[in-house]
Amino acid sequence: MNQIVLTGMVLSTAPVGEYDRRVVILTKEQGKIAAFAKGSRRPNSPLAGAVNPFTFGKFTMYEGRSSYTIQSADISNYFQELREDLIGAYYGFYFLEFTNYYTKEFNDERDMLKLLYQTLRALANEHIPDRLIRYIFELKAYCINGEGPEVFQCVVCGDKERPAVFSTKKGGLVCSECAGDVIDGVSLEQSTLYSMQYIESSKVEKLYTFKVTDEVLEQLAYVLDHYREVYVEKRFKSLEILEALL
Repeated sequence: MNQIVLTGMVLSTAPVGEYDRRVVILTKEQGKIAAFAKGSRRPNSPLAGAVNPFTFGKFTMYEGRSSYTIQSADISNYFQELREDLIGAYYGFYFLEFTNYYTKEFNDERDMLKLLYQTLRALANEHIPDRLIRYIFELKAYCINGEGPEVFQCVVCGDKERPAVFSTKKGGLVCSECAGDVIDGVSLEQSTLYSMQYIESSKVEKLYTFKVTDEVLEQLAYVLDHYREVYVEKRFKSLEILEALL
């Protein structure tokens, strides 16, 4: 068996047998992987606190023929503050579940890992509204995975000048000349459109640097909630719990 060191974040864990865990980690080097943490459910195990959701660091593991086994972990961030805030924790669990759904094994997921890490850091910042963090994360994640809406020009003809509405079913802006068959068009506030353009075009490190008015936040919520309903086939349990708590 080969020994390797992978950098990543734990997305989920599940008990296996009496003392072990199966851990899903999003890694910089190999995308999403599943690994076994043997004995990690024992109270005195050095892995007991290292293979919980949100932990980020370097994981030393053996690569077997069909699975990985974690030997040790050097954790650089536990995101402990999220564990002490019920609402913050469920926002975090939703981001983990969303990421788990969108990422794949042996795929280049460095951008998603960076987005997830920066999003959890923003979630720990009490000066940024959690709802805004959620919609920034969702929109950027769609873009990273090639499913983001067109917010710079008409999705039909490419026009950038004519007045346009946002159509979820069309996948973005539709200009006045092309909107004849649009039945779900929404006129976006200029600030809402600018916010969406900024999110889609900015580097991950620059995402969580602005705030919006309540009106813009409500419009982002409307647009992105409908976008998720149309384009995401999964129902996220963590999101259902979160919405029940709010």
